[in-house]
Amino acid sequence: MKPYQYVALRCVPRVEREEFVNVGVVLHCPAEDYLGVRSSVDPDRIRALDADADIAAVRAALEAVERVCRGEAHADFGVGLRATAYGFRAQKDDVSTRFGFLKAPKSTVLQPGPVHGGVTSDPARTLEHLLQRLVL
Repeated sequence: MKPYQYVALRCVPRVEREEFVNVGVVLHCPAEDYLGVRSSVDPDRIRALDADADIAAVRAALEAVERVCRGEAHADFGVGLRATAYGFRAQKDDVSTRFGFLKAPKSTVLQPGPVHGGVTSDPARTLEHLLQRLVL
């Protein structure tokens, strides 16, 4: 069994009201070098919170998360130096860095929930299980 972390992805159509609908899950298992996302958008549930919600924008944001998980969205960042409060450090693009980016709090329509963890022998199967329990 190997440890993993996950976040539920929340659609927050009206940020000021802080109401949300879970629309996806991102799972990171460093021991397997695994980073995956599964999502499902139910327009009726989202529109119950905001009749004018932009469902296409929610789907586009989820597609962007998928690209980050696959390493496509970070490809432009490359490897180099990054400024920090303590000077410069080498920048890298691996599944742990990408998960860190995805789990960081955001004030957009698509937000990550709190980080949770567990152990698994099959990260992809666990991701599917979490999708069923938290989103569908």
